Amino acid sequence: MSTQAAARPRIVVGVDGSDGSKQALRWAHHLARLTNARLDVVAVWEYHAVFNLTALPELEFPAADVERSLAETVDEVLGADRPADLRLKALAGPTVETLATASEGALMLVVGSRGYGGFTGLLLGSVSAKVAEHARCPVLVVHGDTPPPAA
Repeated sequence: MSTQAAARPRIVVGVDGSDGSKQALRWAHHLARLTNARLDVVAVWEYHAVFNLTALPELEFPAADVERSLAETVDEVLGADRPADLRLKALAGPTVETLATASEGALMLVVGSRGYGGFTGLLLGSVSAKVAEHARCPVLVVHGDTPPPAA
């Protein structure tokens, strides 16, 4: 990696496929363009949230399924406007701690105020508040459906 790329700021956005996280992605993309930051799009999954004791696992390879869902969400939201240097990360672990760690050294962490529960439970209500409390950079919690201003 070049010195210039290493020194470039980055914005991290938590995405779970919910409408709230898609709106967070729109705002993160807008802010990344304004600040000339690289965009890191992160989905977090927890093993116990994917599999429970009352049902057989539906997903044979949960990490691959999360990665595929993440790529589909980014394609849906950004389409042809997807930055060439955008990075997708599907990370296993506790949601709050994993997003806090992913945000270390970032210019900002962007999350939606509401997301899905269970398997895709990235940003469910109080989780966004906990992420804001534990993140290692400034946090933007996106509420509502107001889109970012046109570029």
